[in-house]
Amino acid sequence: MLRHYKKHSSGYSEWDQKEHAEDYLLFPENIGKNLGIDELALSRGELYTFITNKDGHGKKGTLVASIRGTLSKNIISVLEKISLFKRCGVEEITLDMAANMEAAARRIFPCANLVTDRFHVVKLAIDALQHIRVKYRWEELDKENQAIDLSRNKGVRHKAERLINGDTAKQLPARCRYIIAKKPNEWTNSQKLRATLLFDRYPIIEKAYKHSRTRLHRS
Repeated sequence: MLRHYKKHSSGYSEWDQKEHAEDYLLFPENIGKNLGIDELALSRGELYTFITNKDGHGKKGTLVASIRGTLSKNIISVLEKISLFKRCGVEEITLDMAANMEAAARRIFPCANLVTDRFHVVKLAIDALQHIRVKYRWEELDKENQAIDLSRNKGVRHKAERLINGDTAKQLPARCRYIIAKKPNEWTNSQKLRATLLFDRYPIIEKAYKHSRTRLHRS
């Protein structure tokens, strides 16, 4: 049944994009004024670049092109198959901050305004916040290891200092991973206390957290 569908009923054998389907698919008829361009990992982690009509809202007629890989020259080569007249009708393109995507978009859609995808901006801010948290956690681990060695040299047992909520200095930043990814009004009482201790101990984390929440609110 499946073999019959593929060979006969589906029309696959007569499909005009069959020869290059693994490298790219192109649907010029779906182009619109507002497009989005982004990369996506499909099976086996293979990256593809997708160009979509944002007014299609993911339904039929949304896909303008899918292109294997993320090289700007390959993206340009495929999209240049769409007439310049249609490409000049594109008014806005939403994309991430990757240089290859920007280069391709400017070359192919000369009349369009480029807009950075808000979700990529927010993700970048959150990733930076978590990077700071991890940095301080490693610093606390180094401090504790030094304290343990010092205690061992003195012939005494090391006893880690505990904060008022029971966390040690190295546990505090580790246990705040998910707290700083949430809104303050979503914190439980214990999380509020832990966040207060974290911000008191590391003011730069508080500053970065407030900045990331501001970026999220603006988006």
